[in-house]
Amino acid sequence: MQITFLGTSSGVPTRSRNVSSVALRLPQRAELWLFDCGEGTQHQILRSDLKMSQLSRIFVTHMHGDHIFGLMGLLASCGLAGNVSRVDIYGPQGLNEYLQACRRYSHTHFSYPVKVHAVRPGVVYEDSEFRVSCDILHHRITAYGYRVEEKNRAGRFDVEKAKALEIPPGRIYGQLKRGESVTLKDGRVINGADLCGPTEIGRKVVYCTDTVFCENAVDLAKDADVLIHEATFAHQDSQMAFDRLHSTSTMAAQTALAAGAHNLIMSHFSPRYAPGNAIELKDLLNEGRAIFPNTKMAYDFMTYDVPRRRESVRS
Repeated sequence: MQITFLGTSSGVPTRSRNVSSVALRLPQRAELWLFDCGEGTQHQILRSDLKMSQLSRIFVTHMHGDHIFGLMGLLASCGLAGNVSRVDIYGPQGLNEYLQACRRYSHTHFSYPVKVHAVRPGVVYEDSEFRVSCDILHHRITAYGYRVEEKNRAGRFDVEKAKALEIPPGRIYGQLKRGESVTLKDGRVINGADLCGPTEIGRKVVYCTDTVFCENAVDLAKDADVLIHEATFAHQDSQMAFDRLHSTSTMAAQTALAAGAHNLIMSHFSPRYAPGNAIELKDLLNEGRAIFPNTKMAYDFMTYDVPRRRESVRS
């Protein structure tokens, strides 16, 4: 699981930061998932090491322009390139109508299936490896935070032990690696769990923007390996944050601390903290770290590899 930040500015792009978009690359599946798609996202993808042909899912937090204005251009380009097989898009009510209107008035036809799913709090996508859920955040319009959970994996399979038990290789090894019990031809029943190491805890990535501090964000971020949280304002401008229902650096850090997250990456910064101003982004980073030391500050094209958890599942 590799995270790439494609846009880390709030509201409007700057010379060094585009508006909101975060990519989650799943190399083992050759898939690319996007979270939000601000204007210019497709240009950011082209400047990165990401492959647009691997795009399969887009998760939209809310309908403000700096989070959706890049959608139509990206989808149209994917169609012209002809190398995307299908894209599923998840987001609030109104997202499908918005895209339908864009297609109608621009006379755009997608050469591949595009399915829009209107989300509600709870699980919005699940397969054999991942579960994606969402919940409502506290913003001026309906906004959702997303939690991506990798399902727990069977521990490392002990091939030498299997050979010592004279278990023939082949399909049986796959069953045993999944922890299943297998009856051999000689009548022995082998429990796969006895041949595997401790179960590996699945990783958890959480994305929360736009929102002022709220308990739903804390719940989404419980035990997250990494929480990506907006930090639009400095603590000194907290009244502005409350008025506009955005977070300060300290609110992001408090969310991570209350949730027991492992790492916090702040993003979605107001352009008002550009270098040379009274308050700079480095000050927001210091504010966050004062509350939650494992805090990083995102920048465009920053990548973060989410390490596998090696401890066993807690009983």
